[in-house]
Amino acid sequence: MSRKKVFAKAGGSKGLAPWQCREAVDFFPFLNDTTTMETRNIFENLSSIDHRYSLSESATFKSLSKYISEQASITSCARCEAALVKAHLKVRGQLTAAAEKELDSVAESIDPEEVYREEEKTRHNIRALVNVMKTKVPADLAPLVHLGATSVDILDTALSCRMRDVTQKVVLPSLVSLEKSLCAIADREAETPQVGRTHGQHAVPITFGWSIAEFVSRLGKSILRIDELSRQLKGKLAGPVGSYNGPSMIVKDPEQLEAEYMHFLGLEPSEYSNQLVEPEYLLRLLLEFNVAFGIIANLADDLRNLQRSEIGEVFEYFSSTQVGSSTMPQKRNPWNSEHVKSLWKAMSPRVLTFYMDQISEHQRDLTNSASQRFIADYVAGFTMAVDRMASVVSGLQADKESMSRNLDGAGGKVKGGVLAEPAYILLGEAGVNDGHEIIRKITLEAEKSGKSFFEVLKTHTDAFAKITAQLEKLGIANPEAFFEHPANYRGLAADKSRRLARKYQSLMEGLCKD
Repeated sequence: MSRKKVFAKAGGSKGLAPWQCREAVDFFPFLNDTTTMETRNIFENLSSIDHRYSLSESATFKSLSKYISEQASITSCARCEAALVKAHLKVRGQLTAAAEKELDSVAESIDPEEVYREEEKTRHNIRALVNVMKTKVPADLAPLVHLGATSVDILDTALSCRMRDVTQKVVLPSLVSLEKSLCAIADREAETPQVGRTHGQHAVPITFGWSIAEFVSRLGKSILRIDELSRQLKGKLAGPVGSYNGPSMIVKDPEQLEAEYMHFLGLEPSEYSNQLVEPEYLLRLLLEFNVAFGIIANLADDLRNLQRSEIGEVFEYFSSTQVGSSTMPQKRNPWNSEHVKSLWKAMSPRVLTFYMDQISEHQRDLTNSASQRFIADYVAGFTMAVDRMASVVSGLQADKESMSRNLDGAGGKVKGGVLAEPAYILLGEAGVNDGHEIIRKITLEAEKSGKSFFEVLKTHTDAFAKITAQLEKLGIANPEAFFEHPANYRGLAADKSRRLARKYQSLMEGLCKD
């Protein structure tokens, strides 16, 4: 449904602004009809993620908001506080199924508005959450809320939970979907002839499947690494400087209490903690996100360039109502690929902040407090770019006529000149010492005469005979005609395209299962 139709539907005779209506809630999951907090027109929001992209990428936005919105942040901290109470009860041998259920219910029902109101008094976000939770749990459990913990025992552990979950539940499924689409193209177009390009110039023949197989392999490895790193995120319950001072006043074995706490959250404790979890676990995951982002931006660039008017080898899906230019009705701009590149430009430099958050003085300072909140923006921008790239690739088509025409005309001023390489290699195999010079002169002759490389090569009967003999030794069918069609010279492009496509298709099947 278009943005205009959504707003028209949302307004109607109810006399309400669109963002106050139930229909709008479906698009903007951070709004609901029970909140008494300010319900802001989304076009008054400052971040484009929360207005423009919350509409254009509404499904992605809604999925992400479950894990990295402010409500998700508060809920995940509440889950950690509930897990800590469970851990206390577990080590005392007092944990019951009823207590677990009630603690989970409290954590899931925490109202961010109430926490924010409390924070106006405390000027401390975790203390505000603790105060609110103490009023929600049974009176006999209230003393155990936050007992033995410092704020970052909750904050860092909750962040690890959110990053693990958003990666496993949203980011990886999006990446896997893109990778599978790339695998399908690499397999489908494994035999489709295309001219290879280096330095923006025609090189030697390949296949379109082979050009896509590059991204199958690069992105596939990055996806596997992201999966691995997301499962290695850690938490902690080690107190203000990481040496278990507080927990040692509660239990004989503080590390057992920490292990129970981690168990309820599905994490492992950091091997070493000061007030913070070792930052490298999260840093490595974010850096691998950026590796994948760069690969996707590279793919977007290649596809955009292949859609240039003078190349025209691929085309994106273009709807019947879509407009390419405000003044040139004939335009069909590759705007989706450009959009992906643009998101990469906006988000990739934030890696510098990730590195800067690695450093904290002594056992902890607060210089990562504000900057770390913007991780959510990065994850959102990255995931939206992945989904946009997936939509491009899913509708991507090869213009085989253009590919064939460009390949046949490749080689600069010498038609078929891209076959100069195999000619000189075969002469070398035949024992000709100056094969490169012989072929160079043949290309000059072809350029001067206007004839194709093949036509001129045949007139050099001695060289042509030696080349043909070498082709026969290699088992090439119809060796005399090999140089007539550049598509004959493609090495292992088709075979490896299929092999890589099938390898990574299989590897992707094993992800996102749990």
